[in-house]
Amino acid sequence: MSILDRLRALRSSPSGASQGDTDTVRRIVGELDRLEPRRARYLAAFAYVLSRVAGADLSISAAETAKMIDLVRHAGRLPEAQAVIVVEIAKSQNRLFGGTENFLVTRELREVATDAERQELLECLFAVSAADDAIDGEEEAQIWQIASELGFEHADYVRVRMAYSAKRTVWRKGAR
Repeated sequence: MSILDRLRALRSSPSGASQGDTDTVRRIVGELDRLEPRRARYLAAFAYVLSRVAGADLSISAAETAKMIDLVRHAGRLPEAQAVIVVEIAKSQNRLFGGTENFLVTRELREVATDAERQELLECLFAVSAADDAIDGEEEAQIWQIASELGFEHADYVRVRMAYSAKRTVWRKGAR
């Protein structure tokens, strides 16, 4: 089930949210449904791929989550409440289906994203990874994997990575 499908299911199923949150969740999901379909698909995939990097080290920090919310809010021009819902569902989907969905979601993102959006995403991947002041080897490897799946050349990846050199744990004294 895609992230967008899950959002729609939450809206149509009273069991998808607590009784007090049902109207709020329905309103937020309704707003996403008002987006142009390509844009909604892009945002759902964008959030999922961000969560893929944040969870590469098997832990998503509060700083990484906050950064993801900010990036989704900005990319989608969404209210914060909607961005929170999108990010939380993306994180949940990644935890549940990450091994099988990673490539499929990234491929879909590549199909719907413009070159400028793909470039923005590459920069956002490093920003999420660096949100907790450390880009570890697992996160870096995941970013390179995603960059490859999105069709980036190694030189493009390295150019963006250079802006985050100080956050890379491989360069820190005593890193193993």
